[in-house]
Amino acid sequence: MAGLKTAKSVSMRNQEPAERKKNFEEVALGYSEEEALTESKRCVHFAPKLLDDGRTILCCPERPCTKGCPVGVDIPDFIKAVRDGEMQKAVDILKAKNSLPGVCGRVCPQESQCQAECVVKDAGDPVEIGRLERYVADWELGQRKKSPLKDLKITPTGKKVAVVGSGPAGLTVAGDLAKNGHKVVMYEALHVAGGVLMYGIPEFRLPKDVVMSEVEYVRSLGVEIKLDHVVGKIITADELLESGYDAVFLGPGAGAPMFLNIEGENLNGIFSANEFLTRVNLMKSYLFPDYDTPVQKSRVVAVIGAGNVAMDATRCALRIGAEQVHIIYRRSMEEVPARHEEVEHALEEGVVFNILTNPIKFIGDEKGNVTEMICQKMELGEPDQSGRRRPFPIKDSEFSIKIDAAIIALGTYPNPVIPETTSELELTRWGTIKTDENTGRTSRKGIWCGGDMATGAATVISAMGAGKRAAKDMDEYLKNN
Repeated sequence: MAGLKTAKSVSMRNQEPAERKKNFEEVALGYSEEEALTESKRCVHFAPKLLDDGRTILCCPERPCTKGCPVGVDIPDFIKAVRDGEMQKAVDILKAKNSLPGVCGRVCPQESQCQAECVVKDAGDPVEIGRLERYVADWELGQRKKSPLKDLKITPTGKKVAVVGSGPAGLTVAGDLAKNGHKVVMYEALHVAGGVLMYGIPEFRLPKDVVMSEVEYVRSLGVEIKLDHVVGKIITADELLESGYDAVFLGPGAGAPMFLNIEGENLNGIFSANEFLTRVNLMKSYLFPDYDTPVQKSRVVAVIGAGNVAMDATRCALRIGAEQVHIIYRRSMEEVPARHEEVEHALEEGVVFNILTNPIKFIGDEKGNVTEMICQKMELGEPDQSGRRRPFPIKDSEFSIKIDAAIIALGTYPNPVIPETTSELELTRWGTIKTDENTGRTSRKGIWCGGDMATGAATVISAMGAGKRAAKDMDEYLKNN
């Protein structure tokens, strides 16, 4: 690594905290062409290394970053294309494995996946793979605006597949199977395609036009998208197979919220993060009355939890007018599960972190509106099954926080409507669909599953990885049946 010109990565410019917490425009501003070129040159995969015996070898022959990518993007190749100014080639390399690079470049935890494996980190910062991926995806989006997408020439196989859910897993499966010539029809419960990418992730982290451009790319492959179709209500998975589909992929996500189950949780002003974020993100309630969906604008908001969803909720609450927003988390800052970047942005924007704190009761006024939250201080013991230290309450440590809204962001579990209406579908004890990890196959012949419905709440890229594996197995099944 001694030949590296720089051990520090190129920083990405952001909106200033004082300004960005007043708007929903994207916080991270992306790389310029010069910045992307500089960062791309930090990759050492194609850099020659001269041995003592005169032989020349690659500095990084094993491509560990690619092995760390859940969808197996050929990372050194696309970075080299950026370095060489071959942008369409960079797009083609990315799109060969990843149908949603504009999404992944923004919201995937590269720091714990591909970048965690980058050998350059031994000499300083790893190569900023995610930022370069975003740069390439944004370049392609700019090209599309100049020249609209054209339908690709694909040879039909005569096979027909139903994909339930248009989130990251469903979009990945649909795109891959369509490229292989299968007719794909996607069923989306909401009025807009994109799943959690649309209703769960705020505009300031993932602009909706980026999501819709990725949806349109999948549509350009010949995928038909049926909106406002709740599978399990309008039509069941059994009925899909009976009506002429050769295979079904279930990827509706895990959209049922978890709650605290404590006294006062049914008071007015207490929301699940799902409801709050859906109202703000998908239904644009922050622009009410220009959009029809209202949202409660509160003065002091408590968000229970410290994952990425909790960070999104706190930062949305600030942007719709809250004067003070608290994160309530029962462990310490070291155990916070959200991405470091999201925590850092929340702190910069003024979010107050109440760590080692657990809510035990909500109190309301005579009208049933929440006014106060009773909390208890916690201390940490030994690590639990998650690897984080287990929290224990401290005796006689109760205190109160005056609030007028609370958002519960503890996680989600699968909605049971599909499992309850599909025969011969085996479930796990957590209510997820029992699925072969390598193929996505379920206990029911002709039905595959992937994403949060199979694993419980996880990341966008892990859902996409499951979609890639399922699509590969489904393609083989369709060609042999």
